[in-house]
Amino acid sequence: MKALYSYSKENGKWIWMTLGLGSLLGADMLLNQIALREIIYGIGLYCFVLLGILGWDFSKFYRRYLQLKELEKRVGISLDGLPEPANFLEEEYQYLLQILIEDKWKSRMEIEKKSNEWKEYYTMWVHQIKTPISALRLLLQEKNKEQDLAEEMDELFQIEQYVEMVLQYMRLDSESTDFVLRKIDLDSVIREAVHKYARLFIRRKIQLKYSAVQMEAVTDEKWICFVIGQILSNAIKYTPSGSVVIYREREGVLAIRDTGIGIRAEDLPRVFEKGYTGYNGHTDKCATGIGLYLCKRILERLSHRIWIESEEGKGTVVRIEFLLENQNQ
Repeated sequence: MKALYSYSKENGKWIWMTLGLGSLLGADMLLNQIALREIIYGIGLYCFVLLGILGWDFSKFYRRYLQLKELEKRVGISLDGLPEPANFLEEEYQYLLQILIEDKWKSRMEIEKKSNEWKEYYTMWVHQIKTPISALRLLLQEKNKEQDLAEEMDELFQIEQYVEMVLQYMRLDSESTDFVLRKIDLDSVIREAVHKYARLFIRRKIQLKYSAVQMEAVTDEKWICFVIGQILSNAIKYTPSGSVVIYREREGVLAIRDTGIGIRAEDLPRVFEKGYTGYNGHTDKCATGIGLYLCKRILERLSHRIWIESEEGKGTVVRIEFLLENQNQ
């Protein structure tokens, strides 16, 4: 219907002009007292030829229309596949389209170049900043023999975590993301993450309840350790007192439950959005809204699933459903 309307609009003046000429011809024949039967025959023949020409021309128009509709799904790189221009104006339009496409790709290449330059810079910055952070940790550890520098060590640990988050963020969007899927023992990964955050558990007097979950899963050890670490970090951050429990809820599902401040019902659907901090994030001025977003992105790339249940004032439980070995076969 759209094609017919477009064709009529484009060729309407010629159609009406042709019909007008036919009407004048019929009127002239009538004035010259030609037999009515002959007039009707002539007009009928005229209309038949006209409809045949219009039908043939419309079929050509409709085939070109279908070609263009098909090209809409894949056009963007070049004009290859476009029908041959029917006239000079179509040829000029196609030339203008080619200029626009070339300009689009030139702009995209410039954006990608700048993006890669920024990624290279931030990657270099992250690796360079690790050196003074390590040196500062050694200096604090030496001084810690004479005085208590627990708060300074905690702040340094937070700096290290933020630097690690930046690095993982850049790696996740890299074309060379180093995912290595293999069957691993989740208990070894959990113990590594717990050991990493042990100082904060002790410092904040939060009880950790963990016994071996005895689970194996097909995943990437390094990335899943980062995810579990982020979940533990959030649990510690938003649990002023109480406990954090790590347990296997069912086959293939790891759960981490805390007795913290919980998440408001209106914030819960958006906790995995990039940069979203919600009410708790406004209370904690250091919240970035990146941690859970990264966890979600990583787990999706690993074919795992994460979801959260929480009630304000009663705590939060985060569940991760892993890709089991038999699911990967």
